[in-house]
Order: sequence, then structure tokens, then C-alpha cells
Amino acid sequence: MDTMSGNVATVRSAASIAGAREHARAFLECLAQPAIAAEAADNVVLVVSELVTNALRHGGGACTLDLTAHPDSIEVSVCDRSPQAPRMRTPDLNGGTGGFGWPMVNRLARATAVTGRTGGGKTVSALLTR
Repeated sequence: MDTMSGNVATVRSAASIAGAREHARAFLECLAQPAIAAEAADNVVLVVSELVTNALRHGGGACTLDLTAHPDSIEVSVCDRSPQAPRMRTPDLNGGTGGFGWPMVNRLARATAVTGRTGGGKTVSALLTR
């Protein structure tokens, strides 16, 4: 297997975040050999959840999710309308304003990238070990 790609239609609501996680699990279950280990699958689903949540919260209220399986990795890409890149910030331990997601994505992923899109907005990508 060289690559396998999957796409979720535009995600527009918090309820859709659960659908994005379900789609990611279904995508991972359809992979041919080598199958993905349970912990690696959980990490992919967690990164999907975080990137989609961040895109909805900070990226203009809608996003698209693309998943690509490579022989040794899974690529999670989320496109949104905001040109502003995610940033590291001190997590808010008391006020509930977040700050945990982007650092966690960077710890779980082998690599992350933020690229501007020609028509505006950006794509945030994370490459995770399979």
C-alpha cells in the first residue's frame, strides 16, 4: 500500500467533532496491512479532535478534514478560513480557556506544519507514527 486518503465534508459544529472522530476511526479500521496499533489509532483520533476543535473555535467556524495513510505514518490535515497559525500558550488551569490542544498535538505528532492557502485560510497538518 502506498497511500490511502479519506475526506470528511465540511465540519461546522461542535456536534460534528464527534462525527470527525468517528470518521477517523472508520478510516483507520479500513487500512490494509500494516494495521495501525491501538495506541497509535487513539493518538490519531485525539489529534483529529483537537485540530477540528481548534479550527471551529479559532478558524472561522468551519473546516475540512483530510486523512492520508502512508506506509509508516498517518497524516491529519485540517483546512479552515483563518490565516492565523496556531500558537503555543500557557494552558489555563483555572479559567477554562484552553491552551492544551496545540502543545499536545505537537507532542503526539512526528511533525506538524501550517501552510497558507491560495484562496485564504490555512491548512494545519500533523504526521503521526502508524
